[in-house]
Amino acid sequence: MQELKKLPIFKDEAEESAFWDENDVSDYFDMSKAKPVRFSNLKKTTKSISLRLPADMIEELKVKANAMDVPYQSLIKMFLTNALRSA
Repeated sequence: MQELKKLPIFKDEAEESAFWDENDVSDYFDMSKAKPVRFSNLKKTTKSISLRLPADMIEELKVKANAMDVPYQSLIKMFLTNALRSA
């Protein structure tokens, strides 16, 4: 096993970012001890898309969404999430 380098103290995030642009993390951390981690409470990045749907389908979605007291775009996301989970 190689000798790990001592991690410097950074004065700010910009200095730390510049450091990691130039250095390899494996020189400072034993990557064999790394464990996967999930940040489940982070807000996911979203991206707008254009989706053409029949007008009557949109109206039906709006009626169902209104009955559930949610925006119809949120209802579409709920349907897509459920479909992906069950696929």
